[in-house]
Amino acid sequence: MTPQSVNLILKCRCRQVGFDAALFSAHGLRSGYLTEAANRDIPLPEAMQKSLHKSVAQVASCYNNAERKNGRTARLIV
Repeated sequence: MTPQSVNLILKCRCRQVGFDAALFSAHGLRSGYLTEAANRDIPLPEAMQKSLHKSVAQVASCYNNAERKNGRTARLIV
């Protein structure tokens, strides 16, 4: 299955349930998975095994965003 076919299936299912398909993408699912893995303190190599990313640089932004959201400096705002 290609990334494009996954994206088409996702968008079709979104439309079927009444969601705006433009708001969803296969990339968004993959990115969301990595962000949630980071939020749950799952080690980066373990998450990369499941997401099939080969480059730490690609995945690092998801982990860095989660770290910023939950890090010590984020608590200064609350």
